[in-house]
Amino acid sequence: MNRPHAPAQQLPDPTIEISEGWHCLHIYYLLDRVTLQQLSPEEISAGVEEFKAVLNPEAEHAPERVQSFVVSGHRADIGLMLMDKDPLMIDALHQKLMSTKIGLALEPTYSFVSLTEVSEYVPTVEQYSEKLRLGGTSPDDPSYAAKVKAYEQRLPMMNKQRLYPDFPDWPIHCFYPMNKSRVPDANWYMEPFSKRSALMSEHATSGIKFAGRVSQLITASTGFDDWEWGVTLWGRTPEYIKEIVYTMRFDQASAKYAEFGEFYIGYIMDAEAILKHLQIQ
Repeated sequence: MNRPHAPAQQLPDPTIEISEGWHCLHIYYLLDRVTLQQLSPEEISAGVEEFKAVLNPEAEHAPERVQSFVVSGHRADIGLMLMDKDPLMIDALHQKLMSTKIGLALEPTYSFVSLTEVSEYVPTVEQYSEKLRLGGTSPDDPSYAAKVKAYEQRLPMMNKQRLYPDFPDWPIHCFYPMNKSRVPDANWYMEPFSKRSALMSEHATSGIKFAGRVSQLITASTGFDDWEWGVTLWGRTPEYIKEIVYTMRFDQASAKYAEFGEFYIGYIMDAEAILKHLQIQ
């Protein structure tokens, strides 16, 4: 007996690109000065030029976003944040860097692989409208329509920045990974969406207070790395990084449900400034 065939499912063509957004890589390196000292002056000179060429964000081989920085502390000397629609283009820059003469003295010590995303907790226009009503703003109030219209106009721009972010021209770069907990009595994934959404709204309200002082990007890493999200913060000054992390940890979404990995603090520089800082040239 012949069974009827189910209609063919419309599937995308196989690809390494995501349907929207970019791949993202944070990667950190230690400089092995013993290896560096074994290089001849000619090799170091050639390596310096190679290093600068590889990290040139305007180069043909460069991913869509390339940011380099020196790292404070013993775990790394150099850090990179790379973003592109093609993950192999991102990895190719890492491979090019490791293939330089300077790369012989670089040891990768940490990396984090993730994707840009629009969080499920970003309210739609309808959800934002409902939030206004629940907050006591009547639909008959002239401010109600003005607020809804303003949000509707901002939302596409905000989502574009989440998916295809521009990096702020600020000197401080902070990165850390995080999870939502699954422990008894604090299992984020057992809470209803309405509660999770309310907690994240409170969390976002705390962050908005730092507008103009700190810029934040959340990238998703479920299935791509050992943590669920990566948090990148850019600060106008160092103390703002400390203040925002301290302040937002008191929100219930963090205080009860968040688990944090190691923090990396960096100071943004181009390739030439990094080499001078590390006293390679």
